[in-house]
Amino acid sequence: MASSARAVVIVSGGAAISPFTTPDHACGEGMAAGSTDTYLRERLLAAGFTVYTSPANAGPGPAIEDTGFAGFTDPPEVLDADLTVNAVGPIDEAGAHLARFLGHLAERFGHDGFDLVAHSMGGLFSRSAIRQLRSADPAFTVLSLTTIGTPWTGGFTADFTAGDLTLAAADGDQRFEQIMLEFAKETRSLPTPNAGQQVAGRYLTGPGGWNERQAGVLDDFAVTLIAGDAFHGSGPIWPHDGLVTRASALASGVPTEVLPHRSEHVYPDAHSIFLCDLTGLPWERALTWDPDVADLIIDTLQRRPGPTS
Repeated sequence: MASSARAVVIVSGGAAISPFTTPDHACGEGMAAGSTDTYLRERLLAAGFTVYTSPANAGPGPAIEDTGFAGFTDPPEVLDADLTVNAVGPIDEAGAHLARFLGHLAERFGHDGFDLVAHSMGGLFSRSAIRQLRSADPAFTVLSLTTIGTPWTGGFTADFTAGDLTLAAADGDQRFEQIMLEFAKETRSLPTPNAGQQVAGRYLTGPGGWNERQAGVLDDFAVTLIAGDAFHGSGPIWPHDGLVTRASALASGVPTEVLPHRSEHVYPDAHSIFLCDLTGLPWERALTWDPDVADLIIDTLQRRPGPTS
């Protein structure tokens, strides 16, 4: 069982709406912790961990409710906007809000170490928070990072939006052609800069790219990389989980200076339960809802050393 001084924080990804929940309190109606976090929270709590979910909103402001797919209402507490990730805003703005949220947990509940379990762009938000906390010298430590379907080198929908891919990359699969078109439409409707622009490979990779600017941030602990490859085809974006290629989720091409210690794991899963519904897969084939993925995360966290004094 995890030490009470140490806590797990689940961080959701781009365009997510997720409530703030604690080990003892969850949402009164709908999903206990939103569409991304509910199953992982349940499994981690059952394994004896102290678990919080980081609040996120698809825009500026607090996470009050999600009336959409697998949403929630009546959260146990609504935190201020400055403690809530704007999941469609710039990566480093999201990281700043997440860093403040971790500080809030440390001060309020007495935790001195956090394990971050991050889905999708939540992995980028988490990396930004870790970088910003390094210079702030807080009274707590981020002890580990697990990324689930995180676009380390970009998402193909964002690359299409940026003009670096054409619809032909979908290899004739109309499901993914439609996903690419809808992502582009949504990204172009948002204020700039935004998450949809910054999750493109041209922003994250290459000399002077966002990844390169994170050199040294992850030197002190291992990172667990989890990828899904439910969908197969021919061309540069395959295989993928519906939004993120296997190669991107495994941080292929990310230099050692940025990611010196890694373990890699692949599951035949889709990105989310939303993608499962869209493609006719059972929810257990979502990275966020797969019992085998949850087992891996639990085992990984149980093997990690506790906080140092």
